[in-house]
Amino acid sequence: MREFIDVTGKTEDEAVSKALAQLGLDRDDVSVEILERAKSGFLGIGSSPARVRVYHGPEEEPAPAVKEEPAAKAELRPEAKAESRPEPKQELRQPRREKPRRQEHREDRPAAPKAEEPRPAPVLQDLGDEVDDEKAQAIRTFLTGLLEHMECSANIRVYQPEKGRYKVILEGKQMGALIGRRGETLDAIQQLTSYSVNRSGGGRVRVQLDAEGYRDKREQSLQHLAKKVAGKVVKYRRSVTLEPMNAYERHVIHTALQDVPGVTTYSTGTEPNRRVIVAYDRATAR
Repeated sequence: MREFIDVTGKTEDEAVSKALAQLGLDRDDVSVEILERAKSGFLGIGSSPARVRVYHGPEEEPAPAVKEEPAAKAELRPEAKAESRPEPKQELRQPRREKPRRQEHREDRPAAPKAEEPRPAPVLQDLGDEVDDEKAQAIRTFLTGLLEHMECSANIRVYQPEKGRYKVILEGKQMGALIGRRGETLDAIQQLTSYSVNRSGGGRVRVQLDAEGYRDKREQSLQHLAKKVAGKVVKYRRSVTLEPMNAYERHVIHTALQDVPGVTTYSTGTEPNRRVIVAYDRATAR
């Protein structure tokens, strides 16, 4: 503990100066505590001097504060948490109740779609024997060269079902490449063959080219389409425009519907986008 002296004076400053004089120290070497402040009183009555306490000597170093070790806290925390944790409740699981199965009403089920009636297979026409006249030879020669350039091979059979018309049948593998999409490639080969044969003179003839019975299948498909569209036209009394077709396919549509009451057909547009329109005919409707 530091040493101190108590000194009095008229004022606090005077009392401190007396203490410094007694100790022989400077103001920075001491610390001052004012015990009583000077009182002047009234006309000298009730006056009292100032009284101070001056500390001197080396200051005592404060004892280091003892810090609590975190380990002790760490040890207490899990215990406190463990005590605060509620014990898990044991839930009693009840057995699941099986839901009653719904009775299926067979009468509510939609009826299975009826299978489409199989279309009759194309009937092959009796074309007779193959022909080998001048026009038939020209047809074979042109097609043989054309197929070689196309890197395709096929047997070429030429028939003449009627005067002025030649029916050419191609037989072999990979005929799909020669037919093309909706018969477009087959139509192009037929047009080129007809142009080459008729260019040589000797009377104009019509050449019809077929492969794997495509023409007969296509004809039956067009007839089926024509009757289906005619039914819609009569029912809703609205015209229906078909997809673009070549002259032969348009002819099939016109022929299939020429005797159907309530409809009439006509073609519109220009090649290759010429189409058939199936229209409602009030005059012939029943």
